[in-house]
Amino acid sequence: MPKRISDMTPEEFSAAGKRVIEWAERYLKDIETYRVLPDIKPGEINKRMPDSPPDFGEEFDKILEDVDRIVMPGITHWQHPKFMAYFASTASGPGILADIVSSTFNSNGMVWKSSPALTEVEAKTLEWYRSMLGLPGNFKGIIYDTASISSFHGIAAARDYKFPESRTKGMSSLPAMRLYCSEQAHSSIEKAAIALGVGIEGVRKIKVDSEFRMIPAELEKAINEDIAMGIDPFCVVATIGTTSTTSVDPVDAISSICRKYDLWLHVDAAYAGVTAMLPEMKIHFKGIENADSIVSNPHKWLFVPIDLSVFYTKRPETLKRAFSLVPEYLKTEVDAEVENLMDYGIQLGRRFRALKLWFVIRYFGVEGLKEILRKHIRLAQSFADWIRESNEFELLAPAPFSAVCFRAVPPGLKEEDLNKFNKLLLERINSTGELFLTHTVLNDKFTIRLVVSGIRQEERHVEEARKVIKREYETLLNNQ
Repeated sequence: MPKRISDMTPEEFSAAGKRVIEWAERYLKDIETYRVLPDIKPGEINKRMPDSPPDFGEEFDKILEDVDRIVMPGITHWQHPKFMAYFASTASGPGILADIVSSTFNSNGMVWKSSPALTEVEAKTLEWYRSMLGLPGNFKGIIYDTASISSFHGIAAARDYKFPESRTKGMSSLPAMRLYCSEQAHSSIEKAAIALGVGIEGVRKIKVDSEFRMIPAELEKAINEDIAMGIDPFCVVATIGTTSTTSVDPVDAISSICRKYDLWLHVDAAYAGVTAMLPEMKIHFKGIENADSIVSNPHKWLFVPIDLSVFYTKRPETLKRAFSLVPEYLKTEVDAEVENLMDYGIQLGRRFRALKLWFVIRYFGVEGLKEILRKHIRLAQSFADWIRESNEFELLAPAPFSAVCFRAVPPGLKEEDLNKFNKLLLERINSTGELFLTHTVLNDKFTIRLVVSGIRQEERHVEEARKVIKREYETLLNNQ
């Protein structure tokens, strides 16, 4: 093989690009022919690859062939319409193509001058998205990669708001501080506390009610207890659409408490936030306009390829104060006239993520996106109705959006044996390769979760999921 010491020629790039698009077209067309979850043991993919890299360049066709031969057998197919696990992240056609355009530009939006279009398209697209969600105009948006990083920045801004000296003096000079969230909050909140020096012990988890919602009275009680002990409260994280159950914390009541004690309110709406664009779902977002910061992930339920998380804050100056640091080599002659996105976060390099959201909104339109969300909610509710009407299954949490938490309740089986039965049932379901579900634990009960949020999911897929669940339930029951 000849040494390659230059990039593909335009002709080579065009030919290879066509093959990649044809490959992607075939993959999406044939997606339902694959097992949702691969039947593979740990380490198998690693063993299929050589121990050393090639000394000389290989033909592109060989590389693409190895995607099918080596990579494909180990892929969990998130694009599959019967991937109903976690919060399914599915990439639409326009989103995928936008990723190609973004990678072709390979822009780095550190400062405005390093990529003016990146900065300004992001700003305008997030104005659109803010309007779609019905948020007030005083919320400024910025794109990060995931909700974990968005929440990190929200909590960092909260710390700076309450303790501005933390930027210069560090945590050792500060009093003990407290962050509050519900027992159902995402683990990323604790991870942010670890990274920011607050520590896990600095996070106080507030009790939830029978519908897994934070209890405001318990929050205020905890705040007063901490103040009496000399601990400084600084932030409350409320969730609209928790990870386990998609429960909705009472943001309106929580925001009143935050105002009373001058605490930063961060709202994690990573999954459910997109539904704020539906008038009939506004009931779940009462009080969100009182938040100091909000996260919503279009890559979770708006068909944007992972990763793209949108962070909004009413206090951008606090976020900038926490993170802005401009060395000489990043200063430009237009800094006084423009916004430099590097000032609003820990990262310096920023890829052109906004292009994906811009493409998706323009391709589907706001009304098209609304109808897809409504379809998913309707399909999930039909599955929840099936569970409610069944004598063999039961709901374990409300289903306000498109996730359903349930378990099997075989007749005659004692409570202490139900967890074992449901764990075995989930293993059987996933081992078929026909369907992929995940679980949580609610009130010590092993809980199976089914989520409808994929761009390719139709009514027949939910019906097929019901058949698989019912079949595996009956098989397991007969084998007891």
